[in-house]
Amino acid sequence: MMKTYSVKQSDIKRETHVIDASDKILGRVATEIAKLLMGKHKVMFSRNSDLGDNVIVINASKVQVTGNKPEQKLYYWHSNYPGGFKNISYARLMQEHPDRIILFAVDGMLPHNHLHDKMMKRLKVFGGAEQVEAPVTAPVVVKKGLKKAEIKHVAIKEAKDRKQGKR
Repeated sequence: MMKTYSVKQSDIKRETHVIDASDKILGRVATEIAKLLMGKHKVMFSRNSDLGDNVIVINASKVQVTGNKPEQKLYYWHSNYPGGFKNISYARLMQEHPDRIILFAVDGMLPHNHLHDKMMKRLKVFGGAEQVEAPVTAPVVVKKGLKKAEIKHVAIKEAKDRKQGKR
């Protein structure tokens, strides 16, 4: 009889992926980021454990959307107070905080359970390429026109270096 394999904390190996979002479609990039954060690209994927990798997105201000979304798309939220309904257009949000557009898109694609906040903490989004904290050796390429984007994995530094305080 075969036993069910349960992933141990020592088995989890986190890589860091760098994705260049310049001139890429927002939804396609966001789905690839969500897959990497959840760990769906790994063989030992399990929905109830946090196996995902770290993701750094650069050039978020250059991400594209199709159709009339730049003029018509709105982002909504509520403060939970009477009259607290607020919204902002895609164009204005792109001018003020381009990183939040990718954060909102990925946030909606991740499962809303006890692992959601842990996954979102491993996502870093930067408006330009010059703001990246970690050294970028070779950026990840998301090709246009493919149904499933092809991503090359780039390992930057292991978690051991972070624990020792090396950056």
